[in-house]
Amino acid sequence: MNILVFDIETVPDIESGKKLYQLEGLQNEAAAELMFSHRRQETDCNNDFLRHYMHKIVAISLVLRSGDKLNCWSLGTAESEEIELIERFFEGLDKYTPTIVSWNGSGFDLPVLHYRSLLHGVVAQRYWENGDYDNSFKWNNYLSRFHTRHTDLMDVLSGYMPQCKAPLDQIATILGFPGKMGMSGDKVWDSYNAGDIEGIRNYCETDVLNTYLVYLRYELIRGRLVPDAYEKECNLVKTLLIEENKPHFIEFLDAWQG
Repeated sequence: MNILVFDIETVPDIESGKKLYQLEGLQNEAAAELMFSHRRQETDCNNDFLRHYMHKIVAISLVLRSGDKLNCWSLGTAESEEIELIERFFEGLDKYTPTIVSWNGSGFDLPVLHYRSLLHGVVAQRYWENGDYDNSFKWNNYLSRFHTRHTDLMDVLSGYMPQCKAPLDQIATILGFPGKMGMSGDKVWDSYNAGDIEGIRNYCETDVLNTYLVYLRYELIRGRLVPDAYEKECNLVKTLLIEENKPHFIEFLDAWQG
């Protein structure tokens, strides 16, 4: 079985915001501030988190467990256009039909991918399959909330109850995993404006690593991994971090073992 853990990072979709709010002529940062202000006015809790269709994807990071191999990387390069990242993501699903794993993927990542695919016209036939052409997808597909072909850990562990949902960072931390290290989602826009796309991609990779480690613990408690196999899988992650020898991977490993 192929297991693909995914996470996205986003910034405000300035181009769409300018169209919706008649902000043509403004600098991007000024337009973004007005978009945030408009969102705060819409919410009762002064929340400026933009609606899903107002996000632009700047990074998609993955952990792939396939056969005896484990990999962690970000799609494309720091210079890749959004459409390339989305196309590569869905091309992987078309090719391998993996079980995809996320933290709040149903509530954020996938809806954003839906809207951005719609905008760019990205075809993803396997992803949208619901049994019309492949009967095996009728009872287990990527779109149904309660099917396992997409396992949203936040949804499953909360019992699908909104009041029980928890942040990945805090769950990872209490389980002894690194959690957030320096950057967080609310700092991505500043990093993007500073031109630090690689920093965003690295942060996204640590998020999918945390998600994968929580997934392994989930597989342990549901009896899909025995304790020895669980330890073996965790050690495989450590080996990956050492062999890749990237600074953010070594920092992640040190925080995990420290």
